[in-house]
Amino acid sequence: MKGSCLCGAIEVVAGEHSEIGLCHCSMCRRWSGGPLFAVHCDDKVQVSGDTLKAYRSSEWAERAFCSECGTHLYYRLVPDGEYYVSAGLFQGHEFKLASQIFIDEKPPFYALANDTPTMTGKQVFEQFAVGDN
Repeated sequence: MKGSCLCGAIEVVAGEHSEIGLCHCSMCRRWSGGPLFAVHCDDKVQVSGDTLKAYRSSEWAERAFCSECGTHLYYRLVPDGEYYVSAGLFQGHEFKLASQIFIDEKPPFYALANDTPTMTGKQVFEQFAVGDN
């Protein structure tokens, strides 16, 4: 899959995926203005462009964006290098919403009709053995 930021300065190339996950955590909502729809990729994602900026948002993760247009690009786990790439980068690609995490942090002002598996923040941290957000 190939995608780009809004201004086209950053290109992201990842393996083919058909499912996305949704994160309702407070950091993702603060970062994006809503839940983060992301494609869980491996550590082989290729990101190119001169306007890439990364922010270390916790001990275990960083978030990246285009410094020109502000497009949110990815959330990356530092220990294993796995990427969670913003699904919106891949225009024209069809995805299925497969899961939702941090469901316990979802605010009451929105609801999704999709019936997906869900995990609380505590369950996520237990599964992936990372510190609290």
